[in-house]
Amino acid sequence: MNFALNTLFDFFLPRFCPGCNKKLSSKEQPVCSECLSSILITDDFRLQFEYDKKFTSEKIIKDFYARYVFETDKTLQDIIHALKYKKQFKLGTFLGEILSEGVKDLNWQFDLIVPVPIHPLKKAERGYNQSDYIVKGLSKSLGIPYSTKLIKRTKHTESQTHLAMTERAKNVANAFKVKNPELIKGKSFLLVDDVITTGATTQECGRAFVYSGAKTVYACSIGIAE
Repeated sequence: MNFALNTLFDFFLPRFCPGCNKKLSSKEQPVCSECLSSILITDDFRLQFEYDKKFTSEKIIKDFYARYVFETDKTLQDIIHALKYKKQFKLGTFLGEILSEGVKDLNWQFDLIVPVPIHPLKKAERGYNQSDYIVKGLSKSLGIPYSTKLIKRTKHTESQTHLAMTERAKNVANAFKVKNPELIKGKSFLLVDDVITTGATTQECGRAFVYSGAKTVYACSIGIAE
């Protein structure tokens, strides 16, 4: 879509920044520069700390990356909420493109990018999996294919929001199943989610890949929460 069409489209259907609700110009991305710059970017120390805390003991996820620190009642929460519940799909691909900037700097080798799936009932209720759109942007920027058909969520779990770390792990135990293990064996994968909190969901999803013969499983997310 060229600039003239963008301008016309924005005139009839104006876009607003999900962080501050400011009207966006035709030249602006789905999030204004002020809001984007206000989000805390993860540093190497934070990433290592979170990896050691969430993934080291199980030895399922080989390495992990998150672009931002997820803070409650801050800008990133508003952005993720807009993607997750307000059908702002372009916001998802935009976040995927941003995420790719950090992934490109890592020495990861993987064959396929996979969004962490949600249960079919939740997908039917919401209409989509927000991580699918993040993956689309990430895949396009990295030039690595993605698939949403390799693994499914078979357990409709309760919300993880108010559960402790050990409770979250029990809640998602055996929640994922690889559809065709023959397509998994010997390959390496990058699992993608919007926000990782305790890492329990990512860990369990990765476990299904490893038990089906995956060579390596990496994980990344837009945000990492305490």
